Amino acid sequence: MLRGREVGLDGRAVRPVVMAVLNRTTDSFYAPARLPDDAAALAAAERAFAAGAEILDVGGVRAGNGAPVDEAEEIRRVVPFVAAVRRAVPDLLVSVDTWRAGVARAAIDAGADLINDTWAGHDPGLVEAAGAAGVGVVCSHTGGAVPRTDPYRVEYRLPPAEPAEPRVSTSSTSERSTSGRFDGRDGLLADVVATLRAAAERAVACGVPRASVLVDPTHDFGKNTWHSLHLLRRTDALAGLGFPLLMALSRKDFVGETLDLPPEERLEGTLAATAVAAWLGARVFRAHDVTATRRVLDLVAALRDEAPPAVALRGLA
Repeated sequence: MLRGREVGLDGRAVRPVVMAVLNRTTDSFYAPARLPDDAAALAAAERAFAAGAEILDVGGVRAGNGAPVDEAEEIRRVVPFVAAVRRAVPDLLVSVDTWRAGVARAAIDAGADLINDTWAGHDPGLVEAAGAAGVGVVCSHTGGAVPRTDPYRVEYRLPPAEPAEPRVSTSSTSERSTSGRFDGRDGLLADVVATLRAAAERAVACGVPRASVLVDPTHDFGKNTWHSLHLLRRTDALAGLGFPLLMALSRKDFVGETLDLPPEERLEGTLAATAVAAWLGARVFRAHDVTATRRVLDLVAALRDEAPPAVALRGLA
């Protein structure tokens, strides 16, 4: 639910949600997503909506290292554009990717429905701003990394004592050691589950409607490629948190490093990861390639018996 609108249902059928990426920057890692020009960006927003995106995620600062962008410049890049999208495509929900509370407040005033806090509460006032306005928020995990930094030899270890299992069921025992403990790689999973649960509950305590809180394990942020792959295979544990699970997988470095491909050649790997995550219970997918992602998600929904085929005539007519 975002500002009273139910998202992700088509009648009674579950419909996984596509969140289209639109960056108001000149230096994002994937060149086609760089849309600093107002007219080009608005046209891209309209195309994304026509292709099946229900949410548009607007960013004003490159996630990784790059030229400094202060708060005033981020607001200049993002906020007037949010207002323009609200006027031009009123049925398209708008998310703003920021870690700054000041940007979040200005974006909410311009009509943003969701604040995507990809840097995991770096500014604690951000979730308070979302709660005060009653808009949605995405709670993320970065392992303590600060904005615009890359991971370096990060480690996540299980505590010495037997950890409490996340409150989920898993369909596979392949991740467990012969002693029945979690696999050592699940130190990351335990940290992500605990962090997201605490952040989501804080968001609710700050006034964000429970149904408007999303959780995102935030692949690649504060993680290496092994970490991101392991989180993907444990998607079911994250879906078991009880909040809508967002996956931001599109063309990311873990896809590129797994296949040894640059961002421009990572579509197939992204779609494979998307299908796995959707099968295991993820519900919102941040994507550069809206049409391809929408088709993958619709097929997975049919395979999961959550939605009917769009047309079913073979053998019947």
